[in-house]
Amino acid sequence: MSKTTYKVQGMTCGGCVGSLTRALGEALGNNKIEVKLEGGLVQIEGTHDAKLVAQVVQNAGFDFAGAQ
Repeated sequence: MSKTTYKVQGMTCGGCVGSLTRALGEALGNNKIEVKLEGGLVQIEGTHDAKLVAQVVQNAGFDFAGAQ
């Protein structure tokens, strides 16, 4: 299964990680999602739409900086 890493800016605490993880989980369903505060990284394992990821990140109040 493929894994994609995205860069997210603006996360400052564990609460940010939790809220973004929940938002992505609701939008992407069964994909494995890992949000890392250090480095501002989001790793998603499975088939997904990068445009949807960008939209969810922005709607959660963070800046989407694209794929790594």
